[in-house]
Amino acid sequence: MPELPKISEAEWEVMKALWRRSPQTANELADSLAPQNEWNPLTVKTLINRLVAKGVVGYKKEGRAFQFRPLFKESDCVLAATESFLERVFNGSLNPMLTHLVQNKKLSRKQIAELKRILEEEGG
Repeated sequence: MPELPKISEAEWEVMKALWRRSPQTANELADSLAPQNEWNPLTVKTLINRLVAKGVVGYKKEGRAFQFRPLFKESDCVLAATESFLERVFNGSLNPMLTHLVQNKKLSRKQIAELKRILEEEGG
């Protein structure tokens, strides 16, 4: 798999909309993003163009409109972002990150049980 380029927070919002439903035109994307953002349609078009330039979004011309679609699965982008964060903030070490999250987030008993289950399954 090719290395994924860095995606800004605003670009993530566009990608999430495309992962929910694809393909979409720029106007459809602007409409779907309107409830959570107060972006001008030109802002959405700029974000789409950036994602196309980064090779994360592809397009196909249908009639007079361009249909945009993600070129990477959401899970691949989440993994790349997680690994980048882990490397930048915790020098690539998972233990300090988990310790920090567990100590600084209020976890419910259900969340703790789920975390234990995952660790036991992955640990063998």
